[in-house]
Amino acid sequence: MNGRKFRTANLKDDCTRECPAIEADFSLPGERVVEMLERVARERGYPDILVVDNGPELRGRALDGWADDHGVQLYFIDPGKPTQNAYIESFNGRYREECLNQHWFTSIGEAREIIEDWRFDYNTERPHSSLKYQTPEEFAAARPFDKTQWAQPLELPDGSAPAPIAHAAE
Repeated sequence: MNGRKFRTANLKDDCTRECPAIEADFSLPGERVVEMLERVARERGYPDILVVDNGPELRGRALDGWADDHGVQLYFIDPGKPTQNAYIESFNGRYREECLNQHWFTSIGEAREIIEDWRFDYNTERPHSSLKYQTPEEFAAARPFDKTQWAQPLELPDGSAPAPIAHAAE
């Protein structure tokens, strides 16, 4: 509303078409991207490969170190070749059209809330033709191979664990 721009880091599973997380803030350095990936990995396990563009937050030491520590291969698309990452580009277009362009955000908090509501709806309420008209959540629940066996539960200092990422908007 005040003209200040914010950024989002969008994470998408190419297999299930799920969007496990969208991080929104005025600045998203590599450390924040790593925090988002770590939150998701605690619930879903670490990916084998992470396809990324050449944004500065993705080319730095933070993401490189995280990937090396957890055996995740980083695959950088060629600069200026968004078709090499077509699934996320398609998702980003839908996200911009259906969420970002539809709202006048008055604060970063409001933006995060609206974006999370949209992400939750995208994962749970929208059938995809490429998934035989199942929602990403339904398709993921039926997938034959689940890496969550490697996921580590997070224990907070008071002994409680955070809400699962997929249900954070509820």
